[in-house]
Amino acid sequence: MAHPPTTDPANTTDMPISTSTTGTPAAMNNPNPETETTDPETDFLLQSYIRLRHAISTKTHRGGDDDDDDDGQHQHRHHHHRHQQPSDRRPVLPTREALAAALSSLPTRGSPSYLEGRGAAQTHAHLLAALLPALNAQALSPRYYGFVTGGVLPVAEAADNLVTALDQNVQVHFPLPPGPGSGAPEKEEEEEEEEEEEGPGWTHSASTAVEDAALRMLIDLLHLDGEEDDEGKGARTDPRWPGRTFTTGATASNVLGLACGREAVVNARAARAGGKKTVAGDGLLAACLAGGVREVQVLTSMGHSSLAKAASLVGLGHGSIKDVGVPGEPWRLDLDAVERELEREDEGVLSIVVVSAGEVNTGRFATNVLDMPKLRSLADRYGAWIHVDGAFGLFARALPKTDEFLGLHANVAGLELADSIAADGHKLLNVPYDNGIFLCQHASVLTQVCSNPNAAYLASSPGDPNAILSPLDIGIENSRRFRALPVYAVLLSEGREGIAAMLSRMVLLAREIAAFVRDSDHYEWLPTEEASLESTYIIVLFRAKDPELNEVLVDRINASGRMFVSGTKWEGKKAVRIAVASWRVDVERDAAVVKEVLTAIAVGRKC
Repeated sequence: MAHPPTTDPANTTDMPISTSTTGTPAAMNNPNPETETTDPETDFLLQSYIRLRHAISTKTHRGGDDDDDDDGQHQHRHHHHRHQQPSDRRPVLPTREALAAALSSLPTRGSPSYLEGRGAAQTHAHLLAALLPALNAQALSPRYYGFVTGGVLPVAEAADNLVTALDQNVQVHFPLPPGPGSGAPEKEEEEEEEEEEEGPGWTHSASTAVEDAALRMLIDLLHLDGEEDDEGKGARTDPRWPGRTFTTGATASNVLGLACGREAVVNARAARAGGKKTVAGDGLLAACLAGGVREVQVLTSMGHSSLAKAASLVGLGHGSIKDVGVPGEPWRLDLDAVERELEREDEGVLSIVVVSAGEVNTGRFATNVLDMPKLRSLADRYGAWIHVDGAFGLFARALPKTDEFLGLHANVAGLELADSIAADGHKLLNVPYDNGIFLCQHASVLTQVCSNPNAAYLASSPGDPNAILSPLDIGIENSRRFRALPVYAVLLSEGREGIAAMLSRMVLLAREIAAFVRDSDHYEWLPTEEASLESTYIIVLFRAKDPELNEVLVDRINASGRMFVSGTKWEGKKAVRIAVASWRVDVERDAAVVKEVLTAIAVGRKC
């Protein structure tokens, strides 16, 4: 039975649900009386979430009667608490039957009920009964190793629920009352008595201040400031990354990085030629003509595919991407080759250098502690821009500074010398999609690219020049979700030690798997079996030594239902990539499962 459309949840919570067509879970008809309130909207939302968690619990316990839940201990800076860990047999992928049922349940054009309002209750029942079983468990399983896809820490999920409930549009920063987090210095007591406070006589939202606080905390977590305060407790009070914002992901952050690089190098060249043309003001063609620029190239080593997309979006084109990797170690930047390309500046060829901090197939790094100072010197000499694509690799800077991670720290040392940095929060930080980070040393360049001209209604009130910048003037979007809040919650909840411990488990599991593959008679560890385990970050690349098995290896692994991997190619041959990125990792338990699955497949045994 179809119900009339409504925008008022109060009119939908008591609507009958057709169990014959939706297969409503039992929990849908048995709400928890302890959560009932006098507000129908609140009742509906509370019951919806309870039913969702019940349905997820049912979905993730389909592995069989031998499933046991392991409680993994998660250590905080000041206390301990337990996060529930999934058992080793919970399914990672939906069944074919679940996918078929979900697809058949989708509305069909031409059917009598197409676009008839079902009401909120029946719609929610449909989501849980028909669609939920057809979704993968990337956030629920510790062994979703396809792509670099993190899970969602419980505190991040709770924060994201708040984001949806309050639905802030974090776009314009209005001045806040003087005090901590306002971006303006506090006045002395005598001044406060004599002078009126600046700013409006009203308040709008703390969301922009929370976003800025989260970004400052990230900068400190990743040791990107390079200098500590007088007491040695943290970064200086004026971070060197004044252009800082959250984006939809590293792809959007790479777009900003190339846009800023294009703006900076072309405008500087035009200014040296005596012109006043800018890319933002006059367009790429006019600015290039004014400066005698015939090409803007992007130099990188095994750059992520999103760089080509970003280059297209900012008007440089896919062909602007030029690989300058070291022969035999293609993920590393060949600085001699970079210098040869930078020397073409005299010919009107300008350059943006993109450092891949975490190559997508191997997890290896383009530079090390010795390379970045030299690269910075070259960029300054030839007027180039340095952008770091650190989608997941940047977080190696948050690992403990212990002997086992010294090699990784050396590989990410010096990244603070870049002009701009892209990273993902929805990967290793384990906050919900979509969450990206962009940092820029040159706020004036970023605002030149992104500001909204001639829009008085979007302007924030004038105030301290060091105040928080309005997000719509330093990013792609004008309409923005409050995606900073889950990041803020994770940083506040876990702290340095908690995040370092979480990242350590990911790296140690990857190394345990790499050691197994390296020592196996059935598999080949890539890119080279001569590498040290200390070079392994969170990605393990390998292939089967048996060519026939290698052709179907990804399918065999995923068909086990106990883990999910993605396929790729290395040196023209198929390969398997395991990317460890979930907070749910348990090194001993998960390594045992991976070894069992890979061994069973190699010897032809059911796993």
